[in-house]
Amino acid sequence: MPQAEGKTFSFLSEDTIESSLLETINFENKDKEFVKYETDEFSAVCPFSGLPDIGRVVIEYIPNKKIVELKSLKYYFVSFRNVGIYQEKATQRIFDDLFALLDPAWMKITLTYKTRGGIDATTSIEKGEK
Repeated sequence: MPQAEGKTFSFLSEDTIESSLLETINFENKDKEFVKYETDEFSAVCPFSGLPDIGRVVIEYIPNKKIVELKSLKYYFVSFRNVGIYQEKATQRIFDDLFALLDPAWMKITLTYKTRGGIDATTSIEKGEK
């Protein structure tokens, strides 16, 4: 009989995500410049199994007066590493934190997760006028 069947791992709660790590840089966007950041190093934990969820985050936005400082963004993403959060909720959390921080004219967040159980998952949220 397999020993790993039904095994779950411990993980942290969502309130340990450190949105306070996010910093901004003042930015005058007189020409509606489009900004895009991408990383395939995002990871969180499935709250059902405790197994890692690994994905690619794409952040697209048209800034108003602020842009996100990239080192702070990386630290923010690392704070998800041991957090149990469903894929859809992770997308919503990243969107909410960044939209509140930056108040952009338009923003879209997309997370594309590595295949789990034979299923591919992509989640995205968009708000504002492009």
